[in-house]
Amino acid sequence: MSGEDKNPDGSGVNPWDSAKDSDNVRQFTVGKDDDDIRLDRWFKRNLPQIGFAMVSRWARTGQIRVDGKRVKPEDRLKAGQMLRVPPGGETAQRGPRKREELSDEDIARAESMLIAQDKASITLNKPPGLATQGGTGMRDHVDRLLDAFAGENDPRPRLVHRLDKDTSGVLLIARTPGSAAYFSKRFSGRSAKKIYWALVVGVPEVQDGVIEAALAKQPGTGGEKMHVDEAAGQPAKTRYRVVDRAGNRAAWVELQPFTGRTHQLRVHMAAIGHPIVGDGKYGGPDAFLTGSISRKMHLHARRLIIDHPDGSPLDVVADLPEHFASSMEQLGFDENDSDARPDEGPGPMPKELKKKAARQHAKQIRKDTRGERRSRGATDKNPKKKLGKKSTAKFAKGGAPKPKGRGKPGTRGTASRGAKPGPGKGSKR
Repeated sequence: MSGEDKNPDGSGVNPWDSAKDSDNVRQFTVGKDDDDIRLDRWFKRNLPQIGFAMVSRWARTGQIRVDGKRVKPEDRLKAGQMLRVPPGGETAQRGPRKREELSDEDIARAESMLIAQDKASITLNKPPGLATQGGTGMRDHVDRLLDAFAGENDPRPRLVHRLDKDTSGVLLIARTPGSAAYFSKRFSGRSAKKIYWALVVGVPEVQDGVIEAALAKQPGTGGEKMHVDEAAGQPAKTRYRVVDRAGNRAAWVELQPFTGRTHQLRVHMAAIGHPIVGDGKYGGPDAFLTGSISRKMHLHARRLIIDHPDGSPLDVVADLPEHFASSMEQLGFDENDSDARPDEGPGPMPKELKKKAARQHAKQIRKDTRGERRSRGATDKNPKKKLGKKSTAKFAKGGAPKPKGRGKPGTRGTASRGAKPGPGKGSKR
């Protein structure tokens, strides 16, 4: 929006602006954050007190105009267009949202997770054991603490992706509705690059590979557990690389998900016979190492690279939680041995080449499995059963992307912005 219709950060309309005269026709300029948004969703985002029924009526009678032309609720807006909105139409006189009541302890806890923030984003290092979002009867979660980062008249920060409760690491929060839409589009379009670190039981035979195994909700678990289901599951793809090993006891791996299925990394590693250390849900009793190695989950969202609304890449690294760092030390792993960069990995494949590659891959699979019994992947009775050739393949030259280094002791992580993602303060690359 423009002029007095901007929020303090310039991202959109402030519908609670007392200076707005509801007796006059209103004019708004569509901002960059709202580019390509549907008209009805523009109202939901910027003027939520005006309901869909009223928007539809105005559009049908020609009272809403975009650059002087009639529009429909489903029409998409472009940045820079002028939107004419008639006076009134409020279905309820809604005031500013009710803020979450946070104690000083809550605020301190939220601030202890902070890696970096700017006018569009907040990046946190989520600790293990803290849920990202609440559920029935759950009061302790990241979403409840987000008011700690908002001023009295600021829009509420929004989650744009999630981490499992027991997974630690980089969690990106959007400051405004516009930046939430922008980041969400990057995640759904899979242009965001995510690197996880994990400790797994045993050492994968293929040191540098890709797991392609469709996932579905496991029957009888109330949707709380996933399993490999090549027939009815959704496609899921994970790239992994073994960074180091502790004999045959355990390995340190880097994981890069290309899809975002529930529990994808955990199910995929268990499916090839190497469950993540501490993941009893998918690895059973075999997921725990003897001795003094922690029984907590050893899965950490180490690094995130994503386009920022201002056009520069946002590159964030999160330090390991205490139990993970201790296990690394006990197993003889050095964090500085990880030196690859996600930004140097292969870019997205053109659609036509992707279709061609898929056809060639399917043809090769049929050839390889001709006359043989097709592998169906891991089963619940035998979670260590390895996936067939379709599910595991060796990487081409270049290997998997791998972040390097750690922040200074006691830090939460690093973030950098610029033309080329590189090391932030306190990290070694």
